[in-house]
Amino acid sequence: MTTKSQAVLNWIDERFPLTSSIKGHLTEYYAPKNFNFWYFFGSLALLVLVIQILTGIFLVMHYKPDASLNAAGVPVAFASVEYIMREVPGGWLIRYLHSTGASAFFVVVYLHMFRGLLYGSYRKPRELIWIFGTLIFLVLMAEAFMGYLLPWGQMSFWGAQVIVNLFSAIPVIGPDLSLVIRGDFVVSDATLNRFFSFHVIAVPLVLIGLVAAHIIALHEVGSNNPDGVEIKKKKDANGIPLDGIPFHPYYTVKDIVGVVAFLFFFSAVVFFAPEAGGYFLEFNNFLPADPLTTPPHIAPVWYFTPFYSILRAVTYPLFGLDAKFWGVVAMGASVVIIAFLPWLDRSPVKSIRYKGPVFKIALVIFVICFFILGYLGVLPPTPGRTLVSQICSVLYFAFFLLMPWYSKLDKCKAEPERVNFK
Repeated sequence: MTTKSQAVLNWIDERFPLTSSIKGHLTEYYAPKNFNFWYFFGSLALLVLVIQILTGIFLVMHYKPDASLNAAGVPVAFASVEYIMREVPGGWLIRYLHSTGASAFFVVVYLHMFRGLLYGSYRKPRELIWIFGTLIFLVLMAEAFMGYLLPWGQMSFWGAQVIVNLFSAIPVIGPDLSLVIRGDFVVSDATLNRFFSFHVIAVPLVLIGLVAAHIIALHEVGSNNPDGVEIKKKKDANGIPLDGIPFHPYYTVKDIVGVVAFLFFFSAVVFFAPEAGGYFLEFNNFLPADPLTTPPHIAPVWYFTPFYSILRAVTYPLFGLDAKFWGVVAMGASVVIIAFLPWLDRSPVKSIRYKGPVFKIALVIFVICFFILGYLGVLPPTPGRTLVSQICSVLYFAFFLLMPWYSKLDKCKAEPERVNFK
């Protein structure tokens, strides 16, 4: 550095911890040497968050949250989306980047969470990281749900109608809670404006704060690795982990490989199949919302369907409360129970590399059930499909609730003292 640039940097450091932050989180943050491709997805989730924020800013410049009808008899909100797609220069690209980015966000987050299951990233001392991650997932679901209403298409309107009405099943406070969420007795202009303000301002602020807390907590205790070995336990004379390397430049450069590969797939979807056959953008959402015409089948977007299937799987009342209430409880529990993994897993090892066959079989069954529930969630319910979803829901919860026993009894291999590359 030149003398002048060093002087500027010193001036900044005296007033803001720039250099120490770069050292603490990049150049002198030591990560395990044996990261594999599963560790791309945390960085990719951050990349997609940036894409969503930037594209959202440009969309808000032209979008109008107004459910009233224009001169052509079309809702203003729906017409503004059509205006973005047809009249704004590059508007179609911005809109498709944002809509595809929503699905991409959940793809990388689901894979990021699955990596945590594989390598025990929720185990001590990373319990708080996992809790922050679960909260990010919950907030992300709220953000996606509120954003889904904004195009004011048929599926947006009726999907919001169904989901908000679920809250009315809660005893005592349910009807009033649904009224507060909607801002009216039915999904209307008040609901649209309410969801718009939350989607654009309130929820993103919470999401960014949780992401920052997630990263700070991670860098405080250090990253996990495919072997589940704590690299901070073996250090050299200078206090540097023997099995660690600086995150920058080694992993910042390596993550670029993951980013390039991701952008290939992401761009292919954006330019050639932004609707993804109706899974990313439903066909009914290209029709303006009509409160007088109910679609033949109402289903949420694909990333909600596993939990929606669990909700529909509950068909029997219990303790004097109807099935709708217990379905809502089951759906909420299916997400919240993920946060308790650090205390449910009693295995002596962290990584699946050294866990026994029981955990591996349980994980395979869990993943299969999750995919089946997701597929059934987009289909109309039938007695046969309901039975399958009930079986898969039981197996879903069994994976978590039985974990304290099968993880403790499983025959595991001994973890190595140092990371390896085998």
